[in-house]
Amino acid sequence: MQHEAHAAHTHHHETAATSTWSMAVQATLHCLTGCAIGEVLGMVIGTALGWGDVPTLILAITLAFFFGYALTLRGVLKAGVGFRAAVRVALAADTLSIAVMELVDNGVLVLWPGAMDAGLDDLLFWGALAIALAVAFVATAPVNKWMIGRGKGHAVVHQYH
Repeated sequence: MQHEAHAAHTHHHETAATSTWSMAVQATLHCLTGCAIGEVLGMVIGTALGWGDVPTLILAITLAFFFGYALTLRGVLKAGVGFRAAVRVALAADTLSIAVMELVDNGVLVLWPGAMDAGLDDLLFWGALAIALAVAFVATAPVNKWMIGRGKGHAVVHQYH
């Protein structure tokens, strides 16, 4: 039993030692993909339907979490993990990353003058959205590096690849 505990402890140190910016960028790109799909879809739907800022943001954030988790679930399920366990992995791997990305992304959009009022045919809508996602990526990468270095976040997902 002591050997198993020591092996797990050693594995934790290996994970922390191998936490590189490259790994963090990969995890953040994965997060950005799901968040961007949901964020853009939510903003487009809310704007097209003439919704106010709050309902549009709620839809965009909800869809960002949905697509972010869905991308992780797809990979973990493909590795043969059962659905309940895969959901737990996705929640553990992505929740903080998606939350930071959404907080920053939507914060930029809300604070950018006119961005939330711009129409789908307005360059401001698309430009602000693209810049907000880029800023969110830059803000989230260090969070992912920190989590991976502690054996959390996408380090959990990599056990299933």
